[in-house]
Amino acid sequence: MKSASVTISPTGQASVQASVRGNDSLAHKRALIESSLDKYTRFSPGCPESLREAIRHSLLPPGKRLRPMLVMLAAEACGATADAALPAACAVEMIHTYSLIHDDLPAMDNDDMRRGKPACHKKFGEATAILAGDALLSLAFEILAREVTPAEVAMQCVVTLTHAAGPTQLVGGQCDDLSEHLATGSRDLLESIHNRKTGALFLACLRLGGLIGGATEEQHRALQTYGEKLGLAFQITDDLLDFHGDRRGSAHGSANSDAGKLTFPNLIGVEQSKEAVSSLVTAACNALAPLGNAARSLNALACFVSDRA
Repeated sequence: MKSASVTISPTGQASVQASVRGNDSLAHKRALIESSLDKYTRFSPGCPESLREAIRHSLLPPGKRLRPMLVMLAAEACGATADAALPAACAVEMIHTYSLIHDDLPAMDNDDMRRGKPACHKKFGEATAILAGDALLSLAFEILAREVTPAEVAMQCVVTLTHAAGPTQLVGGQCDDLSEHLATGSRDLLESIHNRKTGALFLACLRLGGLIGGATEEQHRALQTYGEKLGLAFQITDDLLDFHGDRRGSAHGSANSDAGKLTFPNLIGVEQSKEAVSSLVTAACNALAPLGNAARSLNALACFVSDRA
């Protein structure tokens, strides 16, 4: 397979969204995800209005929706419908958004902006932001347990996502990331942080889709390898976007949010980072061979990840 090309663009997120919109199937899935997230957060009167607004402020702004799409595409690649995977897809996006709300807090990454809007704590205060993240974390597992069928698959999905979001994976990666404020350390350490902070949720997305689609062991292995490569490629592109945003004074995150931190551009340089993304995306696509033509949308999505860098 030809290696994916990698170019640096300050509008990487917009290019992914445009690419997704240009694919009718992906655009339809994205619309399903958006409408379902809206439905799930129309809470009963028991939810305080300030909490409802904070949750919807963080969850509903247009985004790439890459993680929920991975769930749906993996399920389709293994023989299920995208609709069957929609509850799990939304649960993943809620976990992702909860992690962003908490990451942005002053005690964590201390970012003022998120998805082109004020971060949750900047608009609603730190206490409400913490509670909004807590609520999304709980809601995600409620949706999995209630709406994924059969019950045995729902249980496996809950175990998969709780592990990915837990102390040895997403939360553990974030903890280590907070302790690495200087641009020092090894590539192994950096990859370990990214594999837990970002990669674990990518792998969970593909595992969830495979479980819902009734994947064989060979298909699960193919999806796992794809997810390992794609998750790291995605995080390196995030590092590249932040690196160039810092120097332009423009935002992928807040300006200078990664200055002096252990990131791929700071550790190995921009060109080697771009080469790593290209190699990883190629390996991710090659890993899908056992799924055949059913994985064509997963191949396309991997190229979108490359294009965003």
